[in-house]
Amino acid sequence: MNTPVSLVRRELIETAETLVVKVGTNVISRSDSTLDVDRIASLVEAVERIRQTGRRVVIVSSGAVGAGIDVLELGGRPGDLPHLQAAAAAGQARLIHYYDDCLGQHGSHAAQLLLTAEDFTERGRYLNVRNTLNTLFEYGAVPIVNENDTVSVDGIGFGDNDRLAALVTNLLPAPLLVLLTVVDGLFAGPEDQEPIRLVEQWDDGLFDLVHAEQSHGGRGGMTGKLEAIKSATAVGESVIVANGTRPDVLDDVLAGREVGTLFLAHGATLPAWKRWIGYAATPQGRVVLDQGACRALRESGGSLLPIGVTAVEGSFVHGDIISLADPDGREFARGLVNYDARDAREVAGRRSDEITDRLGSLPYSEVVHRDNLVILEDAASH
Repeated sequence: MNTPVSLVRRELIETAETLVVKVGTNVISRSDSTLDVDRIASLVEAVERIRQTGRRVVIVSSGAVGAGIDVLELGGRPGDLPHLQAAAAAGQARLIHYYDDCLGQHGSHAAQLLLTAEDFTERGRYLNVRNTLNTLFEYGAVPIVNENDTVSVDGIGFGDNDRLAALVTNLLPAPLLVLLTVVDGLFAGPEDQEPIRLVEQWDDGLFDLVHAEQSHGGRGGMTGKLEAIKSATAVGESVIVANGTRPDVLDDVLAGREVGTLFLAHGATLPAWKRWIGYAATPQGRVVLDQGACRALRESGGSLLPIGVTAVEGSFVHGDIISLADPDGREFARGLVNYDARDAREVAGRRSDEITDRLGSLPYSEVVHRDNLVILEDAASH
């Protein structure tokens, strides 16, 4: 079947310098949960063809737990965290071996990066991940990224690596995120034969189109993919969801053919610093603002002053990322806070002269400076 070429997709792929290809568990697994080595080899061959065009490729691959089930002869997916983590530990070695072996047949090497949520929350670790990726590209290696399930304190928790793939994409210039799953894209209805080919503007109503939460063996499902897509497109990245079991799927993506569903970027491209603040780091607390402060931040691009804060929640220190909420409790921004939680409670709702009287000095005029503040795209219309 000759899949038509889309001019929109052609333009998108021509401007993409890096492809982040997320491979779901079921894409590289057989029906008995063991790894499909032939499928891995086929995907690696396609990745090599992409790299031959001068583009860089990062593979975010699930499948460690499934591989561990095979290695440890468990007979099925464990139901408790310690056994899941043990399966992931045993299976990750098998998974990276297959990728390295397949890449080696093309004269390339796999480079393993095992990450946790903390690697994106802490600024120094976040930058180290980016520097490592860029250095691996210099050496011509192919980064193979997975969640570090064996040490993740929140368990197996990125959501079948969809969120992880979006966070990795945030680190790279001019990227295109490709989520490979076992369905042909996002469908408007359960009876539809063809997926939606193009989503030009994000709408939360897309979540209502999800009919099956999770496929066998995976941890995510389409809801998790849409959440990752929402965050990626909000910072200026486009995403394609396509069927990774489809022959030549990555070649079709590279050719600009209409496979899967394309979600176009709906937000302005943010600088790396603000991507980290708004969409990578995990907020350590929350402040609630009055209506005037919300308006100043949204409409005038102002800083958050103490007098506009009505409530302080959580425990945080100077330099942490915090969530900013409107009077109804809806998060609409995030920022780098200048006060710890205790002092933030002391200065909340007060004028500068009152703060000086209370603390003996005025450490900062702003709770969050406008240069360290990001209005979240999905909240901008409220």
